[in-house]
Amino acid sequence: MTEQSVRWGILATGGIAASFTAGLVDLPDAEVVAVASRTDESAKVFAERFGIPRAYGGWADLAHDEDVDVVYVATPHSAHRAAAGMCLEAGRNVLCEKAFTLNAREAEELVALAKERGSFLMEAMWMYCNPLIRRLAGLVRDGAVGEVRSVHADFGLAGPFPPAHRLRDPAQGGGALLDLGVYPVSFAQLLLGEPADVAARAQLSDEGVDLQTAALLSWESGALASVHCSLVGGTATTASVTGSQGRIDIPYGFFHTDRFVLHRDGRDPEEFATGPTDRGSLKHEAVEVMRALRAGETESPLVPLDGTLAVMRTLDAIRDRVGVRYPSETELTPA
Repeated sequence: MTEQSVRWGILATGGIAASFTAGLVDLPDAEVVAVASRTDESAKVFAERFGIPRAYGGWADLAHDEDVDVVYVATPHSAHRAAAGMCLEAGRNVLCEKAFTLNAREAEELVALAKERGSFLMEAMWMYCNPLIRRLAGLVRDGAVGEVRSVHADFGLAGPFPPAHRLRDPAQGGGALLDLGVYPVSFAQLLLGEPADVAARAQLSDEGVDLQTAALLSWESGALASVHCSLVGGTATTASVTGSQGRIDIPYGFFHTDRFVLHRDGRDPEEFATGPTDRGSLKHEAVEVMRALRAGETESPLVPLDGTLAVMRTLDAIRDRVGVRYPSETELTPA
């Protein structure tokens, strides 16, 4: 790695990997030098699409490529523990997609491994790196709406998804919660931290994954958060935070927003916005990773590992309440 360029490896070749790589190639200080998939053909097609010089038909080859500064892990979350762990074991720095892992136990193992190796590790929670979400969190932290009383966030897709789809497959960590619900939960915990108590209900599929889940999170301060995710209905996908002196509303697509409105008692509403080109962009998390690597940091203050572990514990608690267990699991973290 140099001051001029950070060399990236891409592990997996699906849609999110393509979106992230498309953002990287537009960054002048990023260089994508290698890609790995489970097959040579998939890796080669991806490499040709983005002009990547090395294509590997196996994860281990990428993990041991000494010319790679950081690996972006974009597999389904059921494979995050194995893929990210392999890269960390080989001495690579890692940006790992969310949900970070299947459960908190696996997340703790990855964090421990990164600390043992002295490697950088970050969850690819792009919402936390979005400039407007950072601005919103700063306003809340500075008391713009007073003491936070409640948070709401939802994310639902209309579907339908057939039983063979990965979102319905227990072996791949299927269900609405880990794929979509991680955003509402992460939004609530960005503002309020880890909840003291969790209550939840879900509609389960015949395969045993959650088709939709609603959870009520509560804190010792008295604050409450209602979060909802769905694979059976397209929701408003909005978020709001209400305090003792005002409210902030985020319109559709809250997790990659380009605008929000601050309502304060006795004042006119105030809109905050960025350019529309920022909406849907994964570049902000890549920029943060490269900043941290150049600074010699092993984790990002924007997406701290303790926060990632706290979110995973909440997701475990929700699944425990609704009765979702994956085939590879023997137990969930007590909550």
